[in-house]
Formats: sequence, structure tokens, C-alpha cells
Amino acid sequence: MSAAFRVEVVVIGAGVLGLACARSISMLGKEVLILERTNTIASGTSSRNSEIIHAGLYYKPNELKTQFCVRGKNLLYDYCKTRNITHKKIGKLIVASNERQVSEDLDRILRNAENNGVDDLKILSKHDVTYLEPDVESYGGILSPSTGIFDSHEYMLSLLADAEENGSTMVLNCPVESVRMSNSEGEFSIIAEDGTEVLCDSVVNCAGLFAHDIASCIINSARSFNNSENQSFVSNYSDLSATANRTQYFAKGNYFQLVGQAAPFHHLIYPVPEPGGLGIHATLDCAGQCRFGPDVEWISKDVSCPDSIDMNVDPKRADVFYNAIRKYWPGLKDGALIPDYAGLRPKLGHPNLNDGPSIKADFILEGPQQHGIKGFVNMIGMESPGLTSSLAIADRVASNMR
Repeated sequence: MSAAFRVEVVVIGAGVLGLACARSISMLGKEVLILERTNTIASGTSSRNSEIIHAGLYYKPNELKTQFCVRGKNLLYDYCKTRNITHKKIGKLIVASNERQVSEDLDRILRNAENNGVDDLKILSKHDVTYLEPDVESYGGILSPSTGIFDSHEYMLSLLADAEENGSTMVLNCPVESVRMSNSEGEFSIIAEDGTEVLCDSVVNCAGLFAHDIASCIINSARSFNNSENQSFVSNYSDLSATANRTQYFAKGNYFQLVGQAAPFHHLIYPVPEPGGLGIHATLDCAGQCRFGPDVEWISKDVSCPDSIDMNVDPKRADVFYNAIRKYWPGLKDGALIPDYAGLRPKLGHPNLNDGPSIKADFILEGPQQHGIKGFVNMIGMESPGLTSSLAIADRVASNMR
């Protein structure tokens, strides 16, 4: 990458959201440059998850998570079918482990899903669950037939191919050192770690676990433009503080792989959700491999750099997994779980904060209408269901570029 050149749009981050946004924006005829800090695409949260196409059952009806997940699910199935990306609509069972969950939680999930526009759920009796999954023990459950699995790596490679076919350029091994406003005409200056400068009209922050750092750079620069000469660039200065004060916290999700014992499941098996996540569930990938997870391991609220977090799975956590899994699959044998991989979820809240956002806080997707900075699209707290929502989110971002 040569020094000091200019493009229309820079997308920071080549995870699933960065790739989807680059695709959608380049399809408008915009010149797009994608900057990725590592040596490969999707090396963070996008590649360390359950590879599930979610239906949109759990989130509040007015949340972005709901809107994007429900629409994104349909877009994603259509995209996978059109591009021959491996996927299976195998459905999932949410199973109750006691009578209270049957009478309270299952009904709540069903009503919430209906309010979200998901109207294909089926309430199951204990006998219904046994018929569908003979090895699963429950007091009843819910069937979500539109939940599925797919090969997320095939998907992300396809997004990159689409973006490049429409003129986008990818630069790997390019950590962003700073982003600032370079003049009052709405131009951004992006400085890479090697000192290279890129000028652009628009910046899309898809930096994932590092998104709050990128946002802080831009917000701090915008504050220096709060004068009468530059009001065309920063139109709503009063809105900057809320954006600048957002911090991301981290929840580690660990997975264990099933070995030495065949998985008896034909569907994804989920317990009733727990605080901070969906519980330790049984997932099947497109190759038929079964793994369990993720759990929720909160990282200290004082940790600000995700690179400092140990991403190895502690074998001692297996005890918690055995206990959780045997609530719905008592046939799990001792020694059948081995540590697999772990992922990080960027969270806007933390359980050890006295004051602050909920640990279930919604996505933050902000354009100039929200923060007042011309040409800046900001994404913070983009955790699950970000993968399912990716095409819908990208459509929304591209609409800011028209």
C-alpha cells in the first residue's frame, strides 16, 4: 500500500460485518478499501461461534437485533442457496428442564417470538420432544423450524469475492493507528501502523472487538472541529459525548467437542436461555461434528485490550459443561468432552458494573443522523446475532452511502 492516496470509503475490519458492508457499498459503485489488522479475514468473533442461522426469538421487538436478525435470516438463506454455500435448515429444540420453565419460560419465548414476527414456532409436550429426539430428556419444549446451520467460512469468502468483483480492495496486516478528520470538507485521514496515510470521504467502523477504540479516535478528532468554521462537518456536537463514552467489555465463550461417542441429535438442542447467553447448547456443524457451548465467562471489566485475553479453553470448565448438558442429555459419557475453541463477544454492559448498560444491550449502529459526523458509520457491541444479521446490517449501512 503506497503512501497518501485517496478512496471514497474505508471499511475498518474484515470480519463478517466488514465484508458484508464492503460488498453492499461497492455494489453502489463506490470505491471501497477494506483494512484488516491481521493476516487473514474473519480471524476474530466472526470465526469463533456456533455457525447458526438464528430465527430471532429472544430479543425485544423494538431492538435492532430483532429487526436485523429476522430480515437477515431470510436474506442469508437466499444468499446461501443462490451461491451454493453449504447450509441446512435443521431446526432447533429449546427444552425445559423443569415444570417452571414449561409454564413460564417457554410461553414467554413463544409470545416474544410472535411479537418479533416469527410465527413458525411449535410448542412441544414432553412426548413430542422424545419423538423428535429420543435421547433428550425434558419436560417439554419449543421447535424452531427456521433455525439452521451453515458454513460461515464459505459465506465470508463469498462476500469477499463479491466485494472484490465490484472493485473493493482488501489490505491485510494493516492495523489502524489513528483516524482523524483532516479538513472541514468532510475528509478523514487514516494512519496505518506503518505510517501509511489514506484519505477518504467515509469511514465504516466494523472493527469488532476494537470498535470502541476506532470510535474514540474519530470522536476525539470531531471535538476539535466544534467551531463555527466546521459546522458542516460536525452538525450535532451535543450527540458526540454519548458515542465517545461507550466502552466494550468482553465475554468469553468456551466450546467443548464431543469425542468417542456419537451425537444422537437431529436438531440443535438448546436449554432455556441464561443471563448473558443462550446457555450451553448442542450444535452440529455441516460436517456432522457435535460440539457444546458456548458458556459465559466474563472477562474483568478492567481489561480493555482483547489481545491480552487467553483464548485457550480451560479443561477444568468441563465439569460445568457435563452438568449442564446432562440436564437434557443424561446419556453423555464421562471423558467424552475435550476442549475445542473459544470466542469473545463484545458487550456494552458488564455484571460487575454498578451503573451502566444492560448485559443484554442492543447493537449500536449509528450514522450521521445519530452522532452528527458526516461520513461516519459506527458499529459497537456487534455480538450475536451479528452473523445472521450481516446482510441486513450491510443493507442499512449502504443506505447511508447513497
